[in-house]
Amino acid sequence: MAESWEGASVAAFLQRAIAVMGRPAAYLKDGGSELRNAVERVAERGLGSATIDDISHGVANILQRRDQHHPQVATFLSACGRVSGKLKQTILACLVPPRLPGKARFMHVHRLVNWADRVLKLSPSGGAARGSMLAKLRACLDQLPACRTLLKPLQAAAAALLACQQIVKTRGLSHQTLSACDDLIAQIPSPAVRRECDAYLRYQLKTATALGLDDVGMPISSDAIESLFGVAKRHGTGESHDAGRMALRLPALCGTLTRHEAEAVETISVAQQHECSAGLPSLTKQRREVLSHPELLEQLGLDHRHPIEFIAGSNNRSKVDNIIDLSTGYEDFSGPHPEGEEEPRRLARASP
Repeated sequence: MAESWEGASVAAFLQRAIAVMGRPAAYLKDGGSELRNAVERVAERGLGSATIDDISHGVANILQRRDQHHPQVATFLSACGRVSGKLKQTILACLVPPRLPGKARFMHVHRLVNWADRVLKLSPSGGAARGSMLAKLRACLDQLPACRTLLKPLQAAAAALLACQQIVKTRGLSHQTLSACDDLIAQIPSPAVRRECDAYLRYQLKTATALGLDDVGMPISSDAIESLFGVAKRHGTGESHDAGRMALRLPALCGTLTRHEAEAVETISVAQQHECSAGLPSLTKQRREVLSHPELLEQLGLDHRHPIEFIAGSNNRSKVDNIIDLSTGYEDFSGPHPEGEEEPRRLARASP
């Protein structure tokens, strides 16, 4: 752990790791510039290895270079943000768009495009009765309907690229999987995206050939590595921060888990889980039902017995009147000091 990582600090860490474990056959990394810089620095010291660029980040970079300056893409992304603000904390909160990370939004842009396509299908042409759910939904859509012409080609490209990723992530990159991806890439409407995807995969296949993995399949996704650190963040949240869904899981994180309880969990079927949570209000459940069955849109306004809350983000924290002031002076208040010491002791060096 470190407060920040730069090329020099990552290179120093890699060099210490190599001294203990030996030089790796290859580096499997995401698209971060600090990692690229670190690998180059280590190579300059005579410890270079092959580099495998994660396919999810590679595809995201291709889409970003192609679409980030498109005027309608900027309109679409800003419209999604405004729609999100209008839907949160309302009876239509289950239709809030998925939240995308600021730095890697093009890695997950397919989720936003698919959401927009499904939400717009809830609003067919024709009038809407005053006060109906359809009228309320249309009032929140902002400029989203004007982006319909953008959605189709972007959705087609995203679908083909996702299918390619699924093949390569599960089977590795080889001559066989590359051939399967060629058929999918041919379906992408944009010639520029087709060329870049083809060039990326063939360049990575050269690395696979050099490593002797071009027939069995070279790992080309960092998902498994990242999941070791990131899976805990996703427990109980999903695409929307659903208060009811999270509250249902919180007890599992409390207290000491016994072996008997752990064994009991293994015997619970999916049907039993659904039976347990079926009667609980959930944004996730509403979202799934309404997007799959547009005719259920109006039913959102019929049942007010169970209020459903959408957890607000940290941007709203400053508006809360009762704010607890948490001191950051940990070093000054870390417990009683030994007699004769003015400052708490620190470990100067710890053994492994």
